This record gives sequence, structure tokens and C-alpha cells, in this order.
Amino acid sequence: MTVDQLIGKIYTKLSHADISEAEGKVAVQFNLTGKVTGVFYVEILNGVLSVMPYEYIDRDAQVSGTLTNVEKIVSGKLIPQVAIAEGKLAIEGNVDKVMLLAELLKQK
Repeated sequence: MTVDQLIGKIYTKLSHADISEAEGKVAVQFNLTGKVTGVFYVEILNGVLSVMPYEYIDRDAQVSGTLTNVEKIVSGKLIPQVAIAEGKLAIEGNVDKVMLLAELLKQK
């Protein structure tokens, strides 16, 4: 999987989720580490979803992990809390916003 494919997968999943739970702004930047590197952000601002391949300066949180582990979380094969506990994912900033995003990704 490429970074662009991951971004597309996240956008597709979130565009089908009920993002009304994300009041105001949720802005999370993802820093991909390991063999495949990259950066992108997910923003929900007043009910409007954006997933873009850029850094987000005024972010609420930053998530760092490998493309494989982030994709496993998006696919539901890895629980975010387990990934954090096992050191497969690192979060800086507002953990609640990251967990809200993870819950939205679990919706079908």
C-alpha cells in the first residue's frame, strides 16, 4: 500500500461515518515512519472532512507510526490502545481527538 492509497482509504471510511460527533475542529496529523515515510492530516471542521497529504501546523494531535500499523488500525486489525501500549504508535497532543477519530474509523 502507498501513502496515497492509505489517504484514500481513510477518506472513504470517514466519508461514510457519522462525523457529527466531531463538533468544532478535529485535526490530526499522521507522520509515517519506517520503510515508507510520509505525512498527511485528517481534519473535520464544522462537519466538513478533509484528508490531505500535507503537514497541519495548527493540529490538535500528531500520530507517528509505520504505514503498516496505521493501515491495520484503519482496517480494524489493530486496536489503537494496544498499538500505543506496544510502542507501535506514538501520540503527541490531544489523545481524546485521536481516539474520536479512531472510533469514527470503526464505523461501517
